[in-house]
Amino acid sequence: MVADLRVYLSKSNCIRFFSNVFEILPIPNSLLRTNSELPTPNSELTPNSKLISLYSELHTTNSELKTQNSELNTQSSQLKILIVCSKNSGRIAPFITDQVEALQKAGVICEYFTVEGKGIKGYLLNLLPLWRKIKVYRPDIVHAHYGLSGVLANLQRKVPVVTTYHGSDINNPKVRRFSKIAIRLSAWNIFVSQINIQLSGVEKHFSLIPCGVDTSVFKPMDKAVCRQKFGFDPDEKLILFAGAFDNKVKNPELAMEAVAKIPDARLLELKGYDRTQVAELMNAVDVCLMTSHTEGSPQFVKEAMACNCPVVSVNVGDVEELMKNIVGCYISASNADDLSKSLNLVFHNVNRINGREIIEMKNLQQNLIVEKLNELYNKITK
Repeated sequence: MVADLRVYLSKSNCIRFFSNVFEILPIPNSLLRTNSELPTPNSELTPNSKLISLYSELHTTNSELKTQNSELNTQSSQLKILIVCSKNSGRIAPFITDQVEALQKAGVICEYFTVEGKGIKGYLLNLLPLWRKIKVYRPDIVHAHYGLSGVLANLQRKVPVVTTYHGSDINNPKVRRFSKIAIRLSAWNIFVSQINIQLSGVEKHFSLIPCGVDTSVFKPMDKAVCRQKFGFDPDEKLILFAGAFDNKVKNPELAMEAVAKIPDARLLELKGYDRTQVAELMNAVDVCLMTSHTEGSPQFVKEAMACNCPVVSVNVGDVEELMKNIVGCYISASNADDLSKSLNLVFHNVNRINGREIIEMKNLQQNLIVEKLNELYNKITK
């Protein structure tokens, strides 16, 4: 475990913490190499040679970065944003790529820096590659997604950092302590739900900006036509799960237990589909089901609503606020009996919902979210 971080939560102490981070981090014994010149708080632990090499280059690289970024880039009036996010699952999260594509359509120049490596040590090994990327790309703003990416992005102090927290980085207390460091260091913080704002304890320099929905893709379609595309039986009871069955955060076991109580119902795994196919699936099924342990502002629910597909969900993230007073959507207790009852209520109601109207009323269309981000970027760079 990393040493108690509470004493580092002032901005100056956060920076001091990371300048000495290699002395604070304990390294597994299997990775150790003796180095008497670099002290550690635990005499039995000495840094990994790869980390030593990284540590020795930090001050030189940071100085070069500051020197180059001190020259203003006047060749283009377009904002240049560097997106810092994880690719540990093998891909970038769709709600991030959707947002970036919408920003690019709005004239914002965006490039990615993807983090590959888990835990704080894995993220720290991306330090020099990130600094080199910033040195070459020279962005106006670094926009990090999730708290650990925000911590990494703030290990340079020349380019302002905006960090978006998507839920798990705030809901999980073990991860939240790192997110709090990113909150202190970031020029601005974005939260996707009000409950995450409250949990974070943030007091200034923040906005509530949920991820938007591409309503040109997620829209009502003919149910029979969509079923035919996937080869589904016209009369089959179909339930679309909120993710892959191997994603433990989504709690697939509970979903399977609930669906098993409904005769002839089939639970579909949301895995391996492109965005257009996901929209077609949401139009093909009878209901979308979410049983997650934790969420921020679940994109799955908003996209289903934009397709006018009924939703049954446990009370997680901001789904209660999103689905409030929508006929055909149900908030259930986190048990199989209650979930199956809610699913049966949907099957007995052949009508679709008015979820798209709610998405538009709450201004959750992707183009409107991008407008808010653009305003924020311009505010920070002035």
